[in-house]
Amino acid sequence: MKWNLRLAAANRGIWKASELQRLLAERGMVISAGKMSGLWSGQPNTVKLDELDIICTVLGCNVGELLLPEPVAAAEPAANQSSRAVAETRAVTPRSRTGRSLPPR
Repeated sequence: MKWNLRLAAANRGIWKASELQRLLAERGMVISAGKMSGLWSGQPNTVKLDELDIICTVLGCNVGELLLPEPVAAAEPAANQSSRAVAETRAVTPRSRTGRSLPPR
């Protein structure tokens, strides 16, 4: 997912993070300058659902404008390679029936 707060705010005439921070505070969402910087820069650490709801209310937008899907292309493993990798990771070491380990050599 791609965080798109800055563009959504700009579409509504909000050009500064401090202006959005003030508007959010008026709605009861008081956030630190560090968290606001993360939200504004496009790489927030976390966004709670109730915070997302307030952001959408202040901007008059829906979640789809803030979170844009960004498909990740992942290569599928070949059938032969994946079966060999599974076989290699299943190496079994025999143990004695008494449950005791063998002495060191």
